[in-house]
Amino acid sequence: MFKRLFCLICIFNLAFLISVLPYHKLHAESVLDQNIQTDHPLLLAHYMPWYQTPAVSGYWGWHWTMNHFNPDERNENGRREIASHYYPVTGPYDSSDEKILEYQVLLMKICGVDGVIVDWYGNEDFWDYAALHDATRELVSYIDLAELHFSICYEDQTIGHMVDESYIEESEAIEHGKSVMQYLEDNWFHSSSYIKIDDRPVLLTFGPQYFRASSDWATLFTDLDPQPLFFTLDNRLYPVAAGAFPWPPMWASVNDILTQDALNNYLSNFYQKASSWDYLVAGAFPAFNDIYAEAELGYNYGYLDPQDGATFESTMQTALDQNPDIVQIITWNDYGEGTIVEPTREFELQYLEIIQEIKKTSIDPEWIYTAEDLNLPILILNLRKQYESDGMINGLLDDVFDMIVFGEIESARAIIDSLTSLTQIDAENKTQPANYTLSQNYPNPFNPTTEIAYRIPKSGEVRLTVYNISGQEIAILVDDVLPAGLHYTRFSAHDLPASIYLYKLETADFTNTRKMILLP
Repeated sequence: MFKRLFCLICIFNLAFLISVLPYHKLHAESVLDQNIQTDHPLLLAHYMPWYQTPAVSGYWGWHWTMNHFNPDERNENGRREIASHYYPVTGPYDSSDEKILEYQVLLMKICGVDGVIVDWYGNEDFWDYAALHDATRELVSYIDLAELHFSICYEDQTIGHMVDESYIEESEAIEHGKSVMQYLEDNWFHSSSYIKIDDRPVLLTFGPQYFRASSDWATLFTDLDPQPLFFTLDNRLYPVAAGAFPWPPMWASVNDILTQDALNNYLSNFYQKASSWDYLVAGAFPAFNDIYAEAELGYNYGYLDPQDGATFESTMQTALDQNPDIVQIITWNDYGEGTIVEPTREFELQYLEIIQEIKKTSIDPEWIYTAEDLNLPILILNLRKQYESDGMINGLLDDVFDMIVFGEIESARAIIDSLTSLTQIDAENKTQPANYTLSQNYPNPFNPTTEIAYRIPKSGEVRLTVYNISGQEIAILVDDVLPAGLHYTRFSAHDLPASIYLYKLETADFTNTRKMILLP
């Protein structure tokens, strides 16, 4: 147990050092510039905020089940049955889970993604739109903390669904669309982390699918100041749109296969027509492999072979060659269509390593993060889960988050390594005899006295010792042969400074250490 004590001492000393460092998630100097001006394109991942799990939301959301798969069923490898050919390394997650959001934005920060383009269904309480909207707001809060950027890709098909279901009247569609745009302006367009080019907020639409006329969108934007820099799918909706953005052209598949030649031809044609536009949102695609036919939804869009990462590398390089304003990575996490760059069991960190390498070689040669650093977010996530109720450890992990964001990787890694060692020691402690116990002192925190309870199952030598956070022995409370049973020992901290102290119980068969806090 001296190993655990040493580990705790290291952690507490690190905690003290952190307390005097300029890291804080609400640090005023970390506010992003209102108008994002760079001499290189922004790398933005198209992000889906549409997943729910019973542990967080109380149910499995449609995008994990598609009304066909049952995630409560597991195979022999422990993998849940989800609506995807691929499996996140975290397991299926909830888009409102703060631990997952922290994990995702840290991966983005480390790999070189500048932010996200959120696939957004509006803010109406219709179908699951409200849940998706709440998840988007949670995501935006973590985007801010990680000093990343975001933009919105509005799904105007939502208007059609609400009209079809008589939630709104067709005659109300324009006014409803204007209220959606007003929400964006009031809540996000003026945010310091919202993406703006030439002082105009960047807005995409996946379509349009309902408001198909340029005049409709001009009406939607009437009351906005400034009006957004607007991009539509595949083809520019002239004159209201500043340009368009590409997407995997699965409609060009032959026998359910989109060949590399067909993909390259599509991109060549797209970038040729885009050459006359003042602004360009380019696109990079890792693959496409949807689950819709297996989910019995009646269709399959086709398959784009990832070619062990080559498809992503080539489409990314083609995008960068166009000197775009934005490269949209398609996508961060669309599991239903298999266009995922976040870590999965199948691809692990492959795509993030590609992004990071491109960031270093083609965009920012001084990029400080390494491929090894990409392993840190999952370690943090696992520690969050294991020590969910431990305020001290979660406080340390909050500081680790800030350290990674501000590039203090070595300091962050030192704390994570110490906490990981603590985890291993705690696991070893669980194998010790269950009939030995060392209880938490009471009261805790305390001043100046507290009581420590412990149980031993047989007579023997017992030693109970108190240490300060530097590992120095402060007091020997017990050093004697005691009978079996429950024992209580009082500790008086008169004349000791306020601090964190450790108390350690040792017998021939059992050793354990706990922490206690002396108040001033």
